[in-house]
Amino acid sequence: MSTRIGIGLLGLGTVGAGVASILQTPEGRHPLIADLDLVRVAVRDRNRKRPIALDDNILTTSPEAVVEDPAVDVVVEVMGGIEPARTLIMRAIAAGKSVVTANKSVIARHGEEIASAAAAAGVYVLIEAAVGGGIPIIEPLKQSLGSNRIQRVSGIINGTTNYILSRMADEGADYNAVLRDAQDLGYAEADPAADVEGLDAADKIAILSGLAFGGPIDRNGIYTAGISTLQSRDVDYATQLGYGVKLLAVAESMEPDPSHPTSLPLAVSVQPTLVPNDHPLAGVNGVNNAILVEGDPIGRVMFYGPGAGSGPTASAVVADILNIAGIRQLKPADGNLDPLLAASSWRACHLANIEQTSQRNYVRFKTENAPGVIGRIGSCFGDHNVSIQSIVQLEAGDAGAEIVVITHVVVNAQMRAALEAIHALPGVLSLDAHLGCL
Repeated sequence: MSTRIGIGLLGLGTVGAGVASILQTPEGRHPLIADLDLVRVAVRDRNRKRPIALDDNILTTSPEAVVEDPAVDVVVEVMGGIEPARTLIMRAIAAGKSVVTANKSVIARHGEEIASAAAAAGVYVLIEAAVGGGIPIIEPLKQSLGSNRIQRVSGIINGTTNYILSRMADEGADYNAVLRDAQDLGYAEADPAADVEGLDAADKIAILSGLAFGGPIDRNGIYTAGISTLQSRDVDYATQLGYGVKLLAVAESMEPDPSHPTSLPLAVSVQPTLVPNDHPLAGVNGVNNAILVEGDPIGRVMFYGPGAGSGPTASAVVADILNIAGIRQLKPADGNLDPLLAASSWRACHLANIEQTSQRNYVRFKTENAPGVIGRIGSCFGDHNVSIQSIVQLEAGDAGAEIVVITHVVVNAQMRAALEAIHALPGVLSLDAHLGCL
């Protein structure tokens, strides 16, 4: 005999409406969806016109009423923001209710607190929709890839910036013009800072880092650089050199640090990065997302698809609800959690000092159009133990020249020292761009 499961929904915006629509139309979907009852929905305005018809009796302007309703077994939080979302999640857990959330900001900053509370209460907190929209990545990292030693997770995990960069590459368009188009199309918010400054991607890579490597890290310590200052000429130069430019989020394990012998050091960053045209992430364009996981013994595996939107995100939310529903159908809630679904950490991790991490680099200098400048730049790099892959003069005229350098892998502290020394050289006018490079 089936067991009805009551769903309480916090928020009826784009994603919330998508979730409600799926729950109301179970035909042709997994049969368990028919056992899910949407019993309470928190909205800001009961009288607002909505794209989905709901019984007025289940609507409330009090999120607390959803959390406290005894008919609600699973609380679905799709409000966004940190507060009151965090408080409501914690109240739901304290009330013995499992939680499904798409809230990357809360999980990135308070995931450890939430996971500990969930474990103590014997309930689930599932977060598939928090990263990658409809792309299944959270559960694969916890389950399917659990036998691997994960070495690196990298990805394009913000659709807004990927759309902007794709347009800049394809059309040679200016950043500000494409941003305005993205806002008009609804891909970017009126205040796009969270996307274009890399903050959204940093939230997501913080979550992925914890899952891939076993423990939470300090979200606020992640090195983050966005695309708001990126110039179209650097996208064009990258194309000429056989690269595309992507806002890349990367988390990579490092060799143990003697000063933290019991904690795994991680190099985690978000920054515009040159990606070779033959790299798996190079062909990810438009608003799509992709996440590349590298581990032993699997090698490389990539997850690709729509990274945002009502349909994809709602799909991931309902998938999490189904996970909980499936377990409840097998046995009543008794405090014993499925270890592959439970929110837990199993290893201490910490962020490595960014100065001690390593990467390849793309840099562009403005210089005088004079003999010997390239030679002096090359020699200065060599003096600081920075190995150069290529150095080219791409533009020259009466106003000066532009010198583009791509380095081999170098420690960031060495690269910074080299750039400071080069900036002081005769004939070097300015450092106009500094990007990562795969």
